[in-house]
Amino acid sequence: MRRFRARRRQEPTNQMRYSSATDVPQVVPPPIEAAAGRVTESERRTSSQRFRGDIQGLRAVAVLAVLGFHTGMPLLSGGFVGVDVFFVISGFLITGLIDREIGRTGRLRLSRFWARRVRRLLPATAVVLVTVGAMTLLVLPMTRWSSVAWDIATSALYVVNWRLADQSVSYLASDDAPSPVQHYWSLAVEEQFYIVWPLMILLVLWLQRRYRLPLTRAMLTGIAAIGVPSFIWSIVLTKTSPGPAYFVSTTRLWELAIGGALAILAHRIPRLPAVWAHLLGVAGLTAIVLAVVTFDAATPFPGIAALVPTLGAAAVIAAGTVGRRTISDLVLDTPIMRDIGTLSYSLYLWHWPLLIGAAAMWGEDNELPVTIAVTVVGFSVVPAWLTHRLVEAPIHRAKVFVRLPGWAAVLGVVCTAIGVATAVIVSLAVPKQPSYAVGGEAPGAAVLDAIPAQDPDGRPADSVDLLVPDVLAAREDLATLGGEPCISELEGTELEACSYGPEDADVTMALVGDSKAHQWLPAFQRIADERGWRILTYLKSACPLARVDIKYEDRANQDCAEYNETRYDRLHELESIDYVVTSQVASQAYLGPNESQREQTDAMVEDLRRTWTGLEDAGRQVIVLVDNPNPEHEVIECVAEHGDELSACAFPRAIGAERGGAPAQLAALEGLDGVSSVDVNDYICPGDMCPAVIGNVLIYRRGSHLTATYVDSLTPRLDEALIAAMR
Repeated sequence: MRRFRARRRQEPTNQMRYSSATDVPQVVPPPIEAAAGRVTESERRTSSQRFRGDIQGLRAVAVLAVLGFHTGMPLLSGGFVGVDVFFVISGFLITGLIDREIGRTGRLRLSRFWARRVRRLLPATAVVLVTVGAMTLLVLPMTRWSSVAWDIATSALYVVNWRLADQSVSYLASDDAPSPVQHYWSLAVEEQFYIVWPLMILLVLWLQRRYRLPLTRAMLTGIAAIGVPSFIWSIVLTKTSPGPAYFVSTTRLWELAIGGALAILAHRIPRLPAVWAHLLGVAGLTAIVLAVVTFDAATPFPGIAALVPTLGAAAVIAAGTVGRRTISDLVLDTPIMRDIGTLSYSLYLWHWPLLIGAAAMWGEDNELPVTIAVTVVGFSVVPAWLTHRLVEAPIHRAKVFVRLPGWAAVLGVVCTAIGVATAVIVSLAVPKQPSYAVGGEAPGAAVLDAIPAQDPDGRPADSVDLLVPDVLAAREDLATLGGEPCISELEGTELEACSYGPEDADVTMALVGDSKAHQWLPAFQRIADERGWRILTYLKSACPLARVDIKYEDRANQDCAEYNETRYDRLHELESIDYVVTSQVASQAYLGPNESQREQTDAMVEDLRRTWTGLEDAGRQVIVLVDNPNPEHEVIECVAEHGDELSACAFPRAIGAERGGAPAQLAALEGLDGVSSVDVNDYICPGDMCPAVIGNVLIYRRGSHLTATYVDSLTPRLDEALIAAMR
């Protein structure tokens, strides 16, 4: 059964933003030519009187798609496109509001426009941010408080999408649990749009009047000037850097521009025959449903693929502008769909934090059974309805903000300040002192020297007075070589290498692989210092040394494939390399979404054998550093919660050994006489249960990655094993 899984990246986590029911009153946004007398006042009044129930229903389709996707419901693997539907709706409605104001007055008052957006959006977001802050302190482990505090602050300032874009390619953040305000990324995109868009229209109006240009043509040219480059950039960045492409505003503006162009051209649509209106509506809904059902995390997005839901949404909206009931209205313009559409903004704000909180309390590895996830989302209707009824609608309709738009600015400052203050409170709650007493010794793996590695009497203590690194610093206890990180980020294809030690060393050893090879740098540095070796590194996060496709975020990692071609050639060509030491966490190749795990594991095993043999034939001795056991849970979060009962954080070695790259490595080693292996896992897991702490040192820093401190304590064991493996 599929399960809700909270993800930080490529998360098609798609968010949305919209205007409320009061922003959907028009059948057609009065054309901007009204200022030039091309549309009569009676036409304008008629066009603005009918409530657009179909747009409310389209909002319902969008929000239900996103909610279904977030719960992991079957057949909704592309539900993240609901956000793109909302982008088109917002572009249409906002441009329509501006169009009507210019049609009535011949100008655009920015203060009134932004005041309307402030009172519509910010109060509800402030309420949710305060709740998220409280939930963070009550439910989430304190190891996540600092990160969530930054997320709340950037959400309150509507720049969180850029923070998420940066984290999407950050090695440090690659294994982090998703933020409870991750869904604010799309709200940030739209808020940034609300700043740029009216300014663009004012510039267009100034140029149109200065050079006496046709107004509609000038407006469409201005929209194209933003939308076309954005679309091209979306295609390029989705191919080269899909993580940032998903979150940044520059790859999304074209989706809002489609809605804006439709608003400007909407007055022409009523001239279409009724049959075309029916076909438009049906085709549009079909396109959206097709994207929801067939797209998934492996779909390059946004890019060209985003045309399917965005043009679908535009077609549905266009069909509804004819002023008559269409086939699509039978689905969209119904009481239940209108009610869901009215709640869509609040529902969107609430459902994700509740899912994250539920996953923290009842989930395993940030996963919830679909049934529980659906129940949580169903419950989110309650706070969503209360927020809409008590906060969102009353403030939006308050007459004081209509009479005195300046007060909306005060409201905006207050709401933003509330969000930032919440972030500060969460940040201040993070313990500033280590959670364990300072002083004493932290020998780490050295304590095991006095006992046989598998001696059951050598079990670690259930509590310690000193812990190094402290749980709050463990995530940053990252391996370096000579003070440099020496690992390429998740995205990119450029081969980056580090070297350490004398160039004329008798032994030159290349450390190659993904982050599981990288974690051993502290030990290799000490060994190089003691033995006079030279160390070269060719490391890339989430990219083991392999010639087959590697799976990352449910798709083939093309950057890794290209990087590996260059890396493999370098290892062959550089004659100074004596030894290639490699390790990895990946145990499967990527053969496609329909291939079995066994087939993909077999493909990885066969590829590793070919790769290692090829290096041996080129005169390099290959030494395989067997991957360490992979915990079932986040160890540092467990230690933060059970510091006086560390046995609660142990996990079975048999299970941990099957979760990493060791099974594929060991299977590939069978029968390869020329390839050696190094296995120091008895000093990481000295027994049937793998502990969280040995010798006052925290073993794991994030996921299955070891702390640099513990790796350093393993140096004598690794040195001994390497010497034994070398020939």
